[in-house]
Amino acid sequence: MGGKKSDGKVLAQNKKASHDYFIEDTYEAGIVLTGTEIKSIRNGKANIGDAFATIRNGEIHIHNMHVSPFEQGNRYNPTDPTRARKLLLHKEQIHKLLGQTKQEGYTIVPLKIYIRNGYAKLLLGLGRGKKQYDKRESAAKHDAQRDIQRALREKQKIAR
Repeated sequence: MGGKKSDGKVLAQNKKASHDYFIEDTYEAGIVLTGTEIKSIRNGKANIGDAFATIRNGEIHIHNMHVSPFEQGNRYNPTDPTRARKLLLHKEQIHKLLGQTKQEGYTIVPLKIYIRNGYAKLLLGLGRGKKQYDKRESAAKHDAQRDIQRALREKQKIAR
């Protein structure tokens, strides 16, 4: 009965990330949490819309990730919901990310928070910023793809 628990349920997602960045690579990182933060995250009380990651002294941290205090919390409830939290990655991954973010226009973008095997994980993306015309081009491609799918659905309805 000691099977693997693998929910993979997405609890928070950064929807602006794919609009503002070309995501070229992704990394799964663990999050160092204190007190009752994991309970709030499991309840879906986390927000990574304005969050960003930095590398300093060989460690990677996420800033501006908002985790609401747990309602039935105790004295171990953290007082600052947007404090910087340490992320857990292998040293080689951190060095690779550091080298890639030194290049012009690359940044580390948090994409989503989910639970895997009982632990909170954060999916980080290596993103290159989009220019305004890139955003318009992406939106046009998305609209064209939606129109194609709509036409196919209509054709299937007529064929029935």
